[in-house]
Amino acid sequence: SDLRQMLATKSVENIQFLPFLTTDVNNLSWLGYGCLKQDWTLITVNTIGAALQTLYILAYLYYSPAKRPVLLRSLLLLAVLAAGYGYFTLLIADAQTRLARLGLFCSVFTISMYLSPLADLAKIVQSKSTRCLSFPLTITTFLASTSWTLYGLQLHDPYIMVPNVPGIVTSIVRFWLFWRYPPGQEKPYRPLHT
Repeated sequence: SDLRQMLATKSVENIQFLPFLTTDVNNLSWLGYGCLKQDWTLITVNTIGAALQTLYILAYLYYSPAKRPVLLRSLLLLAVLAAGYGYFTLLIADAQTRLARLGLFCSVFTISMYLSPLADLAKIVQSKSTRCLSFPLTITTFLASTSWTLYGLQLHDPYIMVPNVPGIVTSIVRFWLFWRYPPGQEKPYRPLHT
């Protein structure tokens, strides 16, 4: 729905960029973990996810009036991802150690991805408006984090299970924010006349 909104309005107003970026890095990291573990569920889901998130980032960049900050954030996280790739492929020879450290790396990015929509929490509470939050993203985050938590439980893989629990918690917080400050209930602002 955020992509549809960008295409329809030719604007990125009220659409957060950080969730797209962290989700893309998260998908690419988990894709590496899935390849190392040879888990085709992780590989398939994260290949599709990375492709879609990259599309969202490109659309956001295209419609954003301030392209420089968007590019800088994207390049910074790509540099972190490239450094991580170099570290895991060049400096860690043992496959089990590589899998454990990559799992921890992926876990940190998953937690940051789930926390990123709450970056504007103070603004939401102060303005009593959830316009900058995406309700469809909140629903999909809740469903995805719950699914991955259950998948991690099934595999007995704490690197998949544990970092997805914050996704459930932050989704519940966002559901509460939507209930507390329903869309369309914002204070109307009138322009000041001089």
